[in-house]
This record gives sequence, C-alpha cells and structure tokens, in this order.
Amino acid sequence: MVRYIIVSIVSGILFGILDGLIHANPLAQSLYEVYKPIARTSIDPITGIVIDLVYGFIMAGVFQLLYQSLPGKAALVKGLSYALLVWFFRVVMYTASQWVMFNVPGETLLYSMIAGLGEMLILGVFYGLTLRQMK
Repeated sequence: MVRYIIVSIVSGILFGILDGLIHANPLAQSLYEVYKPIARTSIDPITGIVIDLVYGFIMAGVFQLLYQSLPGKAALVKGLSYALLVWFFRVVMYTASQWVMFNVPGETLLYSMIAGLGEMLILGVFYGLTLRQMK
C-alpha cells in the first residue's frame, strides 16, 4: 500500500510536469492558438496540481486492478500495454471528438496524438517498473 501511495504521488507530479512540457513549449503554443478565443487567460496552479495527483492515484490503481489482464508476461510489457490502452481512451477519443466538433488544424490534432502517446508511454513504463498487481 505504501508503494502504491508513493507511486501515485510521483505519477501525479509526473503528469503535471509532462503536461507542462507538452502544452507550454513554443511549438504547442503556436499549434494551440486555435483555442485562444475560448482558452482561460490564467490557470489555477493549485487546482491543476490536485487534479494531476488525483489522476496519478486513479491511473496507478486501475493499472494494478488490470495487471493480470494486460498483455505480456513482463511488468514492463504490461506497462506499455496499459499505456496504449489509456492513450486510446484518453487521447485518441478526445482528439477524434475535437476533429468532429471543432475546426482544428490537422497539425494540432496530430501533435495532440503524438504528445499524448509520449506522455502515456512514459507513465506506462513508470507503472510497469514500479507497480504490481494488488493483493
């Protein structure tokens, strides 16, 4: 249980760092100009940190719950499998919705898909290397 708590906190922090790198870099800033008319002019960092920590706990818990069902025998392969699963349900479906509902340039959507894949792979590898099935 202690391992789960530590990994969840670290993964929540990792979520925040990766989100910052993904969304605050110059390429992302230029690609996300399309959202400027509806984007907030400032963010609440405390709320962002809390949300990322909650994500860390949920993602780590779901990984542990699904551990036996994930493809592969090695924990690292299970982490990568989990990353692809989460990427599909979190990033691909969101990006497809953006494509259907809004006039968003293809480059922006592609960036979101690639950056999201990178983020999920990093987190999946982290979970695979640090967590096992709940007992």
